[in-house]
Amino acid sequence: MNLFGTAGIRGPARERVTPEVALAVGRAVAADGREVVVGRDGRTTGAGLAAALTSGLLSGGADVRRAGVLPTPTLAFAARSRHGVMLTASHNPPQDNGIKVFEDGVEYDRGGERAVEERVADETDPARWDEWGEVERVDVLEDYRAAVAEYANRFGALLDGLRVVVDCGNGMSALATPQVLRAMGADVDALNANVDGHFPGRESKPTAETLTDQRAFLEEGDADLGIAHDGDADRIVVLDSEGEVVHEDTVVAVLAEHYVRERDVDDPVVVTTPNASARIDERVEAAGGRVERVRLGALHEGIAHAREGGGDVVFAAEPWKHIHTAWGGWIDGVASAAVIARLVADAGGLAPLRDPVTERPYRKVSVECPEAAKADAMDLVGQRLPEQFDDATVDTDYGVRIQLPDASWVLVRPSGTEPYVRVYAESEDVDALVETATDVVEGSVSAVR
Repeated sequence: MNLFGTAGIRGPARERVTPEVALAVGRAVAADGREVVVGRDGRTTGAGLAAALTSGLLSGGADVRRAGVLPTPTLAFAARSRHGVMLTASHNPPQDNGIKVFEDGVEYDRGGERAVEERVADETDPARWDEWGEVERVDVLEDYRAAVAEYANRFGALLDGLRVVVDCGNGMSALATPQVLRAMGADVDALNANVDGHFPGRESKPTAETLTDQRAFLEEGDADLGIAHDGDADRIVVLDSEGEVVHEDTVVAVLAEHYVRERDVDDPVVVTTPNASARIDERVEAAGGRVERVRLGALHEGIAHAREGGGDVVFAAEPWKHIHTAWGGWIDGVASAAVIARLVADAGGLAPLRDPVTERPYRKVSVECPEAAKADAMDLVGQRLPEQFDDATVDTDYGVRIQLPDASWVLVRPSGTEPYVRVYAESEDVDALVETATDVVEGSVSAVR
């Protein structure tokens, strides 16, 4: 049984993430920990799924701490030294929901997810009648907001006079980011700052296309910075004072360089994913650190691997998602907003932070490929794509990644959720690079269908 994808369990609440599934997952998670904190986002299906999940946990013998409606990073914060389950579909549309499981503030790794899947498949029986758990309400938002502000205040300059426009997208950041930034001294304009599971203000996924109102507000106003979040506030999008969306890899590069320079350690490591830009490597190496990559959706596994090898992981990120390792082991868009605001205040704007980052043209292309053909197609891509580049470094750990001497790169990887093979590329001549890689992928897919 395959329940978990790259970011927990996710899908339509009527077909995939049903109350029956939530109950079974709850009972399976109860085998891992006696105390489990439960939270949810504002989706209309959240209350029903939370009730089912709680029933599963209790009947499995766990005590439940009900944290209510809150951001995913807040749930992770509350799950330190215990287990936690968050009901959220992140940036998915309102008809979807999902389940993320945490232990000591960190999302389950593959081993933990497989154990849950096996217990669900085995239809684990309830605990004895006298071993069922109890329920208690806990309030964690205020402590979380105060802790984020305290952490971010270590960096940069005071926010007094900094004006920030935050688009909460009717999601969970409405309960955290504006409050944290105001507590730190910023002037905040909050858009779509009421929690509504229908997401009436815009789509839950923040993109240049969905952030039109915020972009216009910034362009016409005098704010210094824009911040936008997805439905559960683990993702962050940064906009400049003119309403331009800053490329997600540039944001990672800025933060990664800052953390490498700020942390006085022997072997500073930044963990990222194969689809992340070489601009990150450039800024990290300039600051005296190094980059390690791990499969998409597994930053926590990459952190563990780097630490096992003796590295000091100072930051971890994939596009739009950041783990501030000195703060906690979870993805936290609210913490990112607070830290970025302090760095912008210190630099006198966003431009001085971006200027050292080399931003080359970037493209992403999807090639249709049936699920059954993906493995064979990728085997062929692994043979054929390196033949197109004589002077390249090849990495086949997570797809096929070609790194060229001029810092251009291309990645080919199968989608984990859709019938596509993805091609990512960054280069001054990105169209030619994409054309070469796409021809190889299309030929490989045709050969194995």
